[in-house]
Amino acid sequence: MAALTPISRKPLSFVLPTAAAAGGGFGLFLGTGNGSGLIGVLLGAAVIAAIAYGFIVVIKNEGLAKWISIVGFAFVGYIYSGVALAITAGLIGMFYHWLIYWLYEGRYRAKLLPYLTPGQVAWHYGFRCIAGVIFIFLITPILVIIPLSFNAQDFFTYTPGMLRLDPDAYSLKHYQDFFTNNEWQRSMKNSLIIAPFATIISVSLGTLAAVGLSQSHMPFKGTIMAILISPMIVPLIISATGMFFFYSDLGNFMENTLGMSKNFAGYIKVILAHAVLGIPFVIITVTATLVGFDQSLTRAAANMGAGPLTTFFRIQMPLILPGVISGGLFAFITSFDEVVVVLFVGSAGQKTLPWQMFTGLREQISPTILAVATILVVVSICLLTVVELLRRRSERLRGMSPA
Repeated sequence: MAALTPISRKPLSFVLPTAAAAGGGFGLFLGTGNGSGLIGVLLGAAVIAAIAYGFIVVIKNEGLAKWISIVGFAFVGYIYSGVALAITAGLIGMFYHWLIYWLYEGRYRAKLLPYLTPGQVAWHYGFRCIAGVIFIFLITPILVIIPLSFNAQDFFTYTPGMLRLDPDAYSLKHYQDFFTNNEWQRSMKNSLIIAPFATIISVSLGTLAAVGLSQSHMPFKGTIMAILISPMIVPLIISATGMFFFYSDLGNFMENTLGMSKNFAGYIKVILAHAVLGIPFVIITVTATLVGFDQSLTRAAANMGAGPLTTFFRIQMPLILPGVISGGLFAFITSFDEVVVVLFVGSAGQKTLPWQMFTGLREQISPTILAVATILVVVSICLLTVVELLRRRSERLRGMSPA
């Protein structure tokens, strides 16, 4: 194991500009909220550089400097906008205190290899900063929507009170509207009816298709795979147009010949259409799981007298279950978030949550959309977390990663 780099204090010519750059980044946020980003950058850089100089040259006591930083930032926050901002500002003060001494004491090199040059150290942290900036760029739409969903005003923009972290500028009224409004609740109910049934069909058919395609004697596997996953490749508007004509005839058959009600037939059409969109995700995840499957297990089960169904449910299914569940979660998310196909295939009786959100944007600018979007983001994050945990479990079962 490589020895840790000995810690040595760094000159002010390095610490002050670096701390000032970090202060300018935070000043940009505050300055933009108050009308001038440039002034915010300059003031933020100057304040943090002055604080760093005071801590290092004047106070010369890290423990005392820590409390001065926390209490000072918290006091300014309290004067500016009360208790909420005081707590946030205190945490910010703690961070900048840590950053200043992390730079000054050379702690940033403590866990790096001792022979790295300053340029290599700069690239080590610069690369992480670049990756962080890219990550922030990708999740910025989510970061913007979530705070806005708590806006006390019926606006799609940040109010001055929100930027000051004024408690009166935040409210749960948009969430209350979502849970009490009949239109939103009806659309939520429809989504919770359609998505699970579409997921069950997608998982059943997709798993069977993946198992069949994994057989070595299966002819034209590439062509069949291309056809089965085409719904996720073909532009959705084209698929929706084709589904419109196909399911129109199917709906007429169910209503006129089978005597089904128009509303019930509409649910069946939307469920089948969403199942078609979800099947490719199940096929891909289950096929990936079957790549590491030992086919000798199924042959051994057959030699011991087990039938195909017994072999599948007792041998294959327990090992590929993480992939099946992952595919089912992707299929559920696809159905729950889909809006184009349901506009073509469904009717007003099958209005789903994304459809209601689309209507809210097109016909009436309802801030409740922000609350619904936040709820969907949280649900998606939970589902994707489950998918990742299942992926790691699948790798452990197949011996691709340590237990």
